Amino acid sequence: MNWISNYVRPRINSIFSRREVPENLWTKCDSCGTMLFHRDLTDNLHVCSNCGHHMGITPRKRFKALFDGGMFAEIAVPDPVPDPLQFRDQKRYPDRLKAAQKSTGEKEAMLIAQGEIGRTPIVAVAQDFSFMAGSMGMFVGNAIIKAAEEAVKMRRPLVLFSAAGGARMQEGILSLMQMPRTTVAIQMLREANLPYIVVLTHPTTGGVTASYAMLGDVQIAEPGALICFAGPRVIEQTIREKLPEGFQRAEYLLEHGMLDRVTDRRKLREELIVMLRMMMDMPPAVWGELPPPESIADEAPEEEGGEAAPGTEAPARK
Repeated sequence: MNWISNYVRPRINSIFSRREVPENLWTKCDSCGTMLFHRDLTDNLHVCSNCGHHMGITPRKRFKALFDGGMFAEIAVPDPVPDPLQFRDQKRYPDRLKAAQKSTGEKEAMLIAQGEIGRTPIVAVAQDFSFMAGSMGMFVGNAIIKAAEEAVKMRRPLVLFSAAGGARMQEGILSLMQMPRTTVAIQMLREANLPYIVVLTHPTTGGVTASYAMLGDVQIAEPGALICFAGPRVIEQTIREKLPEGFQRAEYLLEHGMLDRVTDRRKLREELIVMLRMMMDMPPAVWGELPPPESIADEAPEEEGGEAAPGTEAPARK
């Protein structure tokens, strides 16, 4: 037996021939348990191809699939006072913010962008549930006010994607104050005769539901989304009764008149284009001529935002 040729050389070859295999190539569906390949999942906008379960998606990926060619321009949000209450539980509030920023790569729980969807100029705002459960703090309030101001300034409709666990406890009463602030911001759109469409995603709860998330001219929800103020477990413990099947889910709320539509994420863009052009008194879209959105299958690190779409101003809704 030749020790060098039979052991050392194969060992060296195996070391140099190793390839780094990326982690998280497969994702397990929370609903049906199907293992989904990461590229297939992103191509399908994070919707399970087996059961249709809608998983969480970041605002940046949502915008990339929403806007024409994936092109959008971010809108800066005024920074609030950091840690106004000097709040501390198991961690200091600034430490929690830094941890959330590091894990998500985002500054805060809301992203604002302007661009075109089906050649229809809009302002869009989306919450990131992965950032401290998308909780509503002063930054979120500032973001919605800024989005409404920009929409009025540019004469564009506002589309909001909500996903939140409610108010941010680390900001106390200052967080609760965002409910009336954002309500006033939405009133600015109505006075300017501009559409406000809300897309409620899973989950939308607490003070977010009690304010801007339920004030849309059109209320759309993704399938299976939990939409409520207090969660079903809290209600069951309070009234000591078993709740109906599917209580507080999107389909239940649609059946009871709380929503206008429940729309699959993969069909949402086309539905928004039709609604927005109708509400802005624009001619119907010619589907063969509309630029498609950009695929979000590429898992490479994303840039801070695409180029701004051509900023042609749309006429106000009549």
